Amino acid sequence: MLAPLAARYGVGRSGVARVGIPPEPDGVVRAMPVVLRLERTPSLGSVGPEGPTAARRHCDTGSSLRTSVLEAAARAALALCLDPRAEPGGEWHDDVATWIDARIRKIARRARGAHWAAVQELPGVTVAVGAAQARALLPGPVDDVPKAVSRLQIGGTDLPDDQPGQPPPGVPVIWVNGALSMTLGKAAAQVGHASMLDAAARGLTAVPPYAVRNAAPAAWARLCDAADRGEAVAVRDAGFTEVAPGTITTITTPG
Repeated sequence: MLAPLAARYGVGRSGVARVGIPPEPDGVVRAMPVVLRLERTPSLGSVGPEGPTAARRHCDTGSSLRTSVLEAAARAALALCLDPRAEPGGEWHDDVATWIDARIRKIARRARGAHWAAVQELPGVTVAVGAAQARALLPGPVDDVPKAVSRLQIGGTDLPDDQPGQPPPGVPVIWVNGALSMTLGKAAAQVGHASMLDAAARGLTAVPPYAVRNAAPAAWARLCDAADRGEAVAVRDAGFTEVAPGTITTITTPG
C-alpha cells in the first residue's frame, strides 16, 4: 500500500521527502482526518484503556500528555494504511490508494465526550498511548466529510510542551523540529506523514511503537545530516499552513 510513497518522495535514497508532488489528477483535494481526543479534564478515567488511576497519574505528572497525543496520531495514521481493509480487495482500498497516489494531506481535529464517541462509528483506526487517544479516519474529499467530522474544531486548543524524557531504547523516534513551535494539530499531521514515509522507506508491514520527541537546534542539525546521508527519513512540508514550503518538520531515526 505504501510503496508509491517511497518512489515518489525519494525516501530510502536521500532520506528526504521531496516537495513538488503533482496535484490531484481528478482535481479533488483529499485528506485523512486525524481526530485527537482532548477532554475538558484530561485526567478523566475514561481517557485511556488503563483506567482512571493511569489517567490521573499521566496528568498529575504533567510529563508527557502532548507527546503521547502525537505518538498516538503517528501510529494511528500508519495503522489505517496498513490495515487489512486497505489492502487490494479490502473495503478501504480504493479510498486509501487514491489518497496515497496524490498528496497525503492530513487535517487534525479535536473531539471530546459525545463527539469523540460519534467518530468511533466512522471507518478508521483508534490508537491509545497512555492517557492519549487519536483516531485516523478513512481519507476522502475535504469538502465532503461526515457531519460528525465537520463539526469538530481544527484549531483553538493546544497542549503545553512537556518533558517526556529519553525515548525508549530500540524504538524508532520521530524527531520534531522544535524551532518551528508548531501547534498540536500541525504537529499531529506531520508525525502522521513521518510514520507513513518511514514505513514506506523500510518496507514495514506492522506499526512500530514510534516515540516522538522535540529536537533542539544542535541535535536537529545532526539529524539533518543523517537524513542527507540516507540514515534517517525527513518530511518536508508543502507549506499550506504554519510553515514555509520545503521546511523540514520531522526526521525519523530507526530504533
